[in-house]
Amino acid sequence: MNKPKKKVLNDFGGIMYSTDPSFSYEELPIIEENLTNAQQDLRVLLDRKNRAGKAVTLITGFRGSETRLSDLGKMLKSKCGVGGSSKDGEIMIQGDFRDKVILLLQKEGFKVKKSGG
Repeated sequence: MNKPKKKVLNDFGGIMYSTDPSFSYEELPIIEENLTNAQQDLRVLLDRKNRAGKAVTLITGFRGSETRLSDLGKMLKSKCGVGGSSKDGEIMIQGDFRDKVILLLQKEGFKVKKSGG
């Protein structure tokens, strides 16, 4: 039950309006990137914004399919023993697990950097 992704301005290549009556926009096919773990450049940061003061470890920069993202999120959540979610190229792990997540991702072969304060 995947919801259709909302279209944003960037999806149209910057085209907002055309006065040409014969203009028709052709949608480009979505190409899924199949990058290896070593080619991924992930950032791990601690986020407290809009979460009622609760800390969340946020992993950003993942490029690939939603299934690979959710599999990676499941693995990280189970190794840390907490909940979280994964969507839109981001993985959220409840709590401050930055150091543990960095070690786990490096074991899997990802390029990881700690971001933020």
